[in-house]
Amino acid sequence: MLSDIALFFEPIPSDLLEGKSAGTLGSRIKTFLDEIGFPEIEAGSVVLFGVSEDRRSDCKTSSERLNAIRMELYQLKDHFGNLPILDLGNISPGETVEDTYYAVSNSVAAIIKQGGIAVILGGGQDLTYANYLAYEKLEQVVNLVCVDSRFDLGDVDDELNANRFLQKIILHQPNVLFNFSNLAYQTHHVNPKEVELMKKLYFDIYRLGEVQNKIEDVEPVVRNADSLSIDMSCIRSSDFPANYRSEPNGLYGEEACAIARYAGLSDKLSSIGFYDSLHTSENRQSTKLMAQILWYFLAGVSNRKKDFPFADKNEYLKYTVSIENGQYDIIFYKSQRSDRWWMEVPYPSKRGEKYQRHFMVPCSYADYQRACEDGVPDRWWQTFQKLG
Repeated sequence: MLSDIALFFEPIPSDLLEGKSAGTLGSRIKTFLDEIGFPEIEAGSVVLFGVSEDRRSDCKTSSERLNAIRMELYQLKDHFGNLPILDLGNISPGETVEDTYYAVSNSVAAIIKQGGIAVILGGGQDLTYANYLAYEKLEQVVNLVCVDSRFDLGDVDDELNANRFLQKIILHQPNVLFNFSNLAYQTHHVNPKEVELMKKLYFDIYRLGEVQNKIEDVEPVVRNADSLSIDMSCIRSSDFPANYRSEPNGLYGEEACAIARYAGLSDKLSSIGFYDSLHTSENRQSTKLMAQILWYFLAGVSNRKKDFPFADKNEYLKYTVSIENGQYDIIFYKSQRSDRWWMEVPYPSKRGEKYQRHFMVPCSYADYQRACEDGVPDRWWQTFQKLG
């Protein structure tokens, strides 16, 4: 119930909305204010909230720093038509970290259940685990994508924290993780054994150089996500001075904006988190970039095409490609609404209905070309192994 999750949130200070001129986001975002009360969440709305939980992260945050991002976001121009946008305020740290996780997971689950898209402004990246638990509550098998310079795996016995959360997700029972992908990892920060493990699990991993070489190739990976987790320290310090790791290499600001826009465009994605965002709020460049990344996510959502899952197959062009001397037939679909591509992976009924959302795999025209040259696209093969 939405009235139940309202108890988790602190309302937004009214002075954040003072002086917001017409045509800006601040003039029309529905906010949780003391004098107005908790807003209603409607289907299709983008629902933003902050979490000032940093006890398991080296990047320290606070409600004040989260509100500094809001100050910048509210000043940006509104290009989003009738897209409903809500800001629920901030979740303060609970008595224990687990209490905060409980508040986050219940809030995300309630938002998704109402048909909204949850946007978390963190807090440590360990909140990805809390976000993941929301899908367990919804009994929904999910794909998780992390944009991070590291894998944040950790060992089985390690305490869960912002740098060691993925192992907990992989081993958590009941397990609702279907696939994991990492974008923009930096090889010098990653143990070779971790790379080996990722490949054994048929997870998708892409080096920073691969992402930067052709940013548009990231789009099908992001389109396949139900949940996206972005560690803001993946952005180089020259673009994001609040980077608590002071990284000389990483994504450029415009590349982070492009990934956020791809996430917004995906009809499948229902939650996104921006974590380890502001180690300091003294440099306004960082708060401005964080606000602009959020803006590009909203831009993506406002341009969703509603072409997945399939509503009417007559709106798609179907191509069947026979490969390896007829051993496999790969069926491709191209949306006539968006020109985006998917490929169908054989789905064994023994796996049950909960996996049916994952047998249509987002892909690119390059994957279709590879199949035409008698090659098996990596995305198709990895999904085939998981479903088999």
